[in-house]
Amino acid sequence: MTTKATQTTRATTPKTRRQALGAFGEDVAARHLREQGMVVLDRNWRCDEGEIDLVLRDGPVLVVCEVKTRSSLACGTPHEAVPDSKLERLQRLGQRWLAAQGFDPPGGTRVDLVAVLRPRTGATRVDHVRGIG
Repeated sequence: MTTKATQTTRATTPKTRRQALGAFGEDVAARHLREQGMVVLDRNWRCDEGEIDLVLRDGPVLVVCEVKTRSSLACGTPHEAVPDSKLERLQRLGQRWLAAQGFDPPGGTRVDLVAVLRPRTGATRVDHVRGIG
Protein backbone atom coordinates (compact mmCIF):
# COMPACT_ATOMS: atom_id res chain seq x y z
CA MET A 1 0.00 0.00 0.00
CA THR A 2 1.50 3.29 -1.02
CA THR A 3 -0.10 6.21 0.68
CA LYS A 4 1.03 9.70 1.31
CA ALA A 5 1.17 10.66 4.97
CA THR A 6 -0.54 13.96 5.56
CA GLN A 7 0.57 16.59 8.00
CA THR A 8 -2.45 18.22 9.57
CA THR A 9 -2.66 21.16 11.86
CA ARG A 10 -5.50 22.31 14.01
CA ALA A 11 -7.63 24.92 12.31
CA THR A 12 -8.60 26.51 15.58
CA THR A 13 -7.33 26.64 19.12
CA PRO A 14 -9.51 24.63 21.54
CA LYS A 15 -11.92 26.98 23.29
CA THR A 16 -13.09 24.91 26.24
CA ARG A 17 -11.29 22.85 28.84
CA ARG A 18 -12.92 19.73 27.38
CA GLN A 19 -11.74 20.59 23.84
CA ALA A 20 -8.24 21.27 25.14
CA LEU A 21 -8.20 17.92 26.94
CA GLY A 22 -9.34 16.16 23.77
CA ALA A 23 -6.69 17.90 21.65
CA PHE A 24 -4.04 16.99 24.24
CA GLY A 25 -5.13 13.35 24.15
CA GLU A 26 -5.02 13.19 20.35
CA ASP A 27 -1.51 14.66 20.34
CA VAL A 28 -0.36 12.14 22.98
CA ALA A 29 -1.98 9.26 21.06
CA ALA A 30 -0.44 10.28 17.73
CA ARG A 31 3.02 10.55 19.29
CA HIS A 32 2.63 7.20 21.07
CA LEU A 33 1.51 5.42 17.89
CA ARG A 34 4.34 6.94 15.82
CA GLU A 35 6.78 5.66 18.47
CA GLN A 36 5.27 2.20 17.91
CA GLY A 37 6.17 2.44 14.22
CA MET A 38 2.79 3.46 12.85
CA VAL A 39 2.45 6.22 10.23
CA VAL A 40 -0.16 8.93 10.73
CA LEU A 41 -2.01 9.45 7.45
CA ASP A 42 -4.76 11.80 8.59
CA ARG A 43 -6.12 13.51 11.70
CA ASN A 44 -9.64 14.65 12.46
CA TRP A 45 -10.98 13.51 9.08
CA ARG A 46 -14.63 14.44 8.71
CA CYS A 47 -17.54 13.61 6.47
CA ASP A 48 -21.30 13.94 6.85
CA GLU A 49 -21.43 10.75 8.95
CA GLY A 50 -18.83 11.71 11.55
CA GLU A 51 -15.14 12.07 12.34
CA ILE A 52 -12.12 9.80 12.59
CA ASP A 53 -9.62 11.02 15.19
CA LEU A 54 -6.58 9.34 13.61
CA VAL A 55 -6.04 7.34 10.44
CA LEU A 56 -2.77 5.39 10.44
CA ARG A 57 -0.84 2.75 8.60
CA ASP A 58 0.49 -0.18 10.62
CA GLY A 59 2.54 -2.08 8.05
CA PRO A 60 0.03 -3.11 5.36
CA VAL A 61 -3.00 -2.49 7.64
CA LEU A 62 -5.06 0.70 7.66
CA VAL A 63 -5.99 1.67 11.22
CA VAL A 64 -8.97 3.83 12.15
CA CYS A 65 -8.20 5.04 15.66
CA GLU A 66 -10.59 6.48 18.22
CA VAL A 67 -8.95 8.51 20.97
CA LYS A 68 -10.73 8.89 24.31
CA THR A 69 -9.19 11.17 26.91
CA ARG A 70 -10.26 11.53 30.52
CA SER A 71 -8.97 13.52 33.46
CA SER A 72 -10.44 11.03 35.96
CA LEU A 73 -12.39 7.80 36.04
CA ALA A 74 -15.40 9.39 37.78
CA CYS A 75 -17.56 8.97 34.66
CA GLY A 76 -16.08 5.60 33.67
CA THR A 77 -13.03 4.52 31.77
CA PRO A 78 -12.25 5.77 28.27
CA HIS A 79 -12.85 2.20 27.08
CA GLU A 80 -16.46 2.33 28.27
CA ALA A 81 -17.08 5.39 26.10
CA VAL A 82 -17.02 3.38 22.86
CA PRO A 83 -20.35 1.54 22.53
CA ASP A 84 -21.06 -0.90 19.70
CA SER A 85 -22.87 1.83 17.74
CA LYS A 86 -19.71 4.00 17.78
CA LEU A 87 -17.59 1.04 16.72
CA GLU A 88 -19.90 0.32 13.78
CA ARG A 89 -19.78 3.99 12.74
CA LEU A 90 -15.96 3.95 12.90
CA GLN A 91 -15.88 0.92 10.62
CA ARG A 92 -18.16 2.69 8.11
CA LEU A 93 -16.08 5.87 8.36
CA GLY A 94 -12.94 3.86 7.63
CA GLN A 95 -14.54 2.58 4.43
CA ARG A 96 -15.58 6.12 3.50
CA TRP A 97 -12.00 7.37 4.11
CA LEU A 98 -10.64 4.60 1.89
CA ALA A 99 -13.13 5.41 -0.87
CA ALA A 100 -12.20 9.11 -0.67
CA GLN A 101 -8.51 8.21 -1.01
CA GLY A 102 -9.09 5.71 -3.82
CA PHE A 103 -7.18 2.70 -2.54
CA ASP A 104 -7.62 -0.60 -0.73
CA PRO A 105 -5.00 -1.61 1.86
CA PRO A 106 -3.52 -5.05 1.22
CA GLY A 107 -3.64 -5.88 4.94
CA GLY A 108 -7.26 -4.81 5.46
CA THR A 109 -8.46 -2.40 8.10
CA ARG A 110 -8.93 -2.47 11.83
CA VAL A 111 -10.30 -0.14 14.50
CA ASP A 112 -8.10 0.68 17.49
CA LEU A 113 -8.71 2.65 20.66
CA VAL A 114 -6.18 4.79 22.44
CA ALA A 115 -7.31 5.63 25.95
CA VAL A 116 -5.49 8.56 27.54
CA LEU A 117 -5.87 9.26 31.25
CA ARG A 118 -4.56 12.68 32.28
CA PRO A 119 -5.09 13.01 36.04
CA ARG A 120 -4.64 16.34 37.81
CA THR A 121 -1.54 14.92 39.50
CA GLY A 122 0.79 12.21 38.33
CA ALA A 123 1.79 10.90 34.96
CA THR A 124 -0.41 10.63 31.90
CA ARG A 125 -1.28 7.03 31.09
CA VAL A 126 -1.77 5.70 27.57
CA ASP A 127 -3.46 2.40 26.75
CA HIS A 128 -3.52 1.27 23.10
CA VAL A 129 -6.08 -1.43 22.36
CA ARG A 130 -5.67 -3.00 18.93
CA GLY A 131 -8.66 -4.30 17.04
CA ILE A 132 -11.49 -3.30 19.33
CA GLY A 133 -14.13 -4.53 16.92
